[in-house]
Amino acid sequence: MPKVRLIGADGEQVGIVDTDKARQMAREAELDLVEVAAGAKPPVCRLLDYSKYKYEQEQKQKAARKHQTQVNIREIKLRPKIADNDYNTKKGHVERFLKHGDKVKVTIMFRGREQAHPERGRDLLYRLFEDLGEELAVIESRPLQEGRNMSMLLGPSKEASREAEADKQARKSKKKRDREEAPANDHPNAIPDHPNAVAPDAIPDHPNAVAPDTEAPEPDEPEAASDDAATEESSD
Repeated sequence: MPKVRLIGADGEQVGIVDTDKARQMAREAELDLVEVAAGAKPPVCRLLDYSKYKYEQEQKQKAARKHQTQVNIREIKLRPKIADNDYNTKKGHVERFLKHGDKVKVTIMFRGREQAHPERGRDLLYRLFEDLGEELAVIESRPLQEGRNMSMLLGPSKEASREAEADKQARKSKKKRDREEAPANDHPNAIPDHPNAVAPDAIPDHPNAVAPDTEAPEPDEPEAASDDAATEESSD
């Protein structure tokens, strides 16, 4: 790599220079010479603080991941000859998943002679889509036979996706608001009182413990006069 196209620290185009000169410029500026486009001819390098550049790239990637919407794929399985009440129950599950912003893989399971009539499974899948309505669902993958099963992938419509995202943001805001308004003793990390906790003065004394004196001491009684003193008083 005898020459490189050099970009300065402020983004200005320095031009094509010798690699050794580019390294020298990096040392003089106390920066790093970083190759940013290896496939170009000549390769493109830039003068920058690599540790700062790496940190900024990591922060950008972190922010991008944070704003990515996680999409789950649920699966609902049906039989070609499903009863009406079971069909309505399954349809309700699909509606709930789509309103939550999830995709749904609907699978028809064929058994035995049912495999000779794949059109029944296909008709059932399209019937489900029509019952859901275009305002809720869109077909992302049309019915496809996979062995004994036939599957169709449904996704939420744009309107359903917007409503699901708005609902998610509302729940997050409510959770944050409740957390901020909660009193200190209701903090999620607060340790609740133990159900068996008792007041300190209610803890029974150890069987070998000596109870402290809690009553005022009785006044001392006057000592009785000795027999000699009593005799002297009598003789007087």
